[in-house]
This record gives sequence, C-alpha cells and structure tokens, in this order.
Amino acid sequence: MENKRVLLGMSGGVDSTVAAYLLREEGYEVVGATMKLWVPENVENTAIVDAKKMADKLGLEHHVIDLEDKFKSTVVKHFIDGYYEGSTPNPCIFCNKHIKFDLMFDVADELGCQYIATGHYCRIIKNEETSKYELIKAVTDKKDQSYMMYNLNQEKLSRILFPIGEYDKSEIREIAEKVGLEVYNKPDSQDICFIPDGDYEKFLEKYSGRKDKKGKFVDSKGNEIGNHQGITRYTIGQRKGLGITFGKPVYVIDINGKDNTVTLGENNDLFKNELIARDVNFLDFSVKELDKPLEVQAKIRYSSSLSDALVTKIDNNRVKVVFKDSQRAITKGQSVVFYEGNKLIGGGVIE
Repeated sequence: MENKRVLLGMSGGVDSTVAAYLLREEGYEVVGATMKLWVPENVENTAIVDAKKMADKLGLEHHVIDLEDKFKSTVVKHFIDGYYEGSTPNPCIFCNKHIKFDLMFDVADELGCQYIATGHYCRIIKNEETSKYELIKAVTDKKDQSYMMYNLNQEKLSRILFPIGEYDKSEIREIAEKVGLEVYNKPDSQDICFIPDGDYEKFLEKYSGRKDKKGKFVDSKGNEIGNHQGITRYTIGQRKGLGITFGKPVYVIDINGKDNTVTLGENNDLFKNELIARDVNFLDFSVKELDKPLEVQAKIRYSSSLSDALVTKIDNNRVKVVFKDSQRAITKGQSVVFYEGNKLIGGGVIE
C-alpha cells in the first residue's frame, strides 16, 4: 500500500494552509512542519503561532523544526558575504537549495513521510514517454514561482507535491474563505524574511560585523571619477542615491569587491547579451552531459521576461549563456534560469 503521509511546510499563511486542506481532501495524511528560522532582534516572527493555529483547525499533526543556527550560518552568511564581494545574492533560492528542499527531506524520513509539500505556485508532472519528472510553471504567470526551483533533481521531484500550482491566488483565497480558514485575507509576505523592512544597508551594518569601506567610483576605462561610501550601498543599474552628480544620468554598471570599486557608465553600458553562470543544475541531466549548445528561453531575475538564449558548457559546473536580445543590468549573484516553453529545465548563479 502506498505511503500517503506527506510533510507539509506550513508558514501560517493562506497558501500553505490551503495546500494542507487540498492534500487532506485528496486523501493524504498531512503532517505540518514549521521551520524556526533566524530573524533579527525586534522582528516579530508569527509563523510558528499562526501555523500551529491552522494545523489545529485542520486537525493536523504539527512539528516545529529548529533551523535557526543552520539558517544563519548558511543562508544569512551567504547573503552577507555576497554583498561584500560585490554581488547581489538571492537568499530564497539559496534557502530552497540548502534548507527547504534539503533538510526537509531528512525530517520527512524521520517522521515516516514519503512526500514533502509546500505552498509554492508551480506544478510537477511525470512524462509517461520519458518516465522523467518535469517541473511546469503555475497556471498563472503572475504568481509562478518555478524560477526558485531550478536546483531540484529527479529524485527530489519524485517526492515533492505542489498542491496549489493549478490555482491562481484569488481561487486560493476563495477556497480558504469557503472552508472557514481565517487566513483567507492575510496579506502576502513581502521582501526577504530576515529583512522585512527591506533596509539591506541597515541590516548589513548591524549583522555583518564589518565596516563598509569607502572607495573609488571609476569609469569604464578604470579612471577615478569620485568617491563612494561602500560597495554594499549600490546595485547594478542604480542611478539615484549615488551621492555624486555628473551633469548627466550615470548608472552603476559594475561592483568589484576585490578592489572596492564601483564602475559608473551610461544606460547603454548596462545592456549585454552574454553571461557566465556557475553552480549550474539541470533537472533531468547533468552539466557534464551537455555535449552541444542548448536552445532555451532564459531570464536573469525573478521579475524579468523570458528571452531566447543559447547555453554552452564551459566545464562541469559552469555554462556560457548568449541571449538573442541584449539584457539590461545582468547582476552577479542573481540566478539565470532556463525554460523550454512552460517547462523549467535548469539554471545557475550569474558569475
């Protein structure tokens, strides 16, 4: 008899709560798990209380998984280190890779769960012709979260359930209201969970243990053209808040953590049609097996549009991506993610 016991990541929000309801309706034995993650002092973390309340309402077994130390030493440290190296990391992708879809499998095994599930908006299907699992975009592009999932593999896909991927957000809220779940109108979470106010500068200053070093603004030829206040205060494509004027619009076009310089240029300088990506993962084959250029649609950040591109292997960890159309503000530390139509096929970190 199939083990239909599933460990569901519960945050206390409407998506994961409705995911629990839908799984239970489908006949799964749902075990709720809420990760206790590190948050800065004076930040209220209501996830555990809210999730326990919803689990009780649905009559579910519920566990709190203490991952504070692990989260701080991996996800938060990676975020801080990245900024001081001159990149702009995506902590949600890093968390999915090392916490949500890694440690959660260990917890599932300990609790006798065959599957893990989350309230993410994406879908998994099994291709009967190839017998491979495929990760497909959600039914609505507006909420699709497949971009965050490129580090998964076949073994993990075979054990993951995304119960809300067939719905759009308004339908999820309607289901919650209809079945009497008071989270139906709870606002969506915004920004990075450990920086809820979005003030990266203040966060880095308080928790990095480092002092921002002032340095030089340079032009694209390396000529010094002014002084900056510390590289963590700038992002690729930034125009305002540079603290210096040139009589014409200038933009941040590069940040170099090694020599502590910020390169400024014109808007045109932000457009490039190629990049190198590292830590590349494909969902149903390895980089090693990429023996010829691969035609894909790719995007360079969660909110950007897909664009035709050609992916070529450099080595077993890195690829070169050449876009048909130039992309604006390609940013180190963000992820480039590859699709074939609605199917996610892989991605990597922009180097």
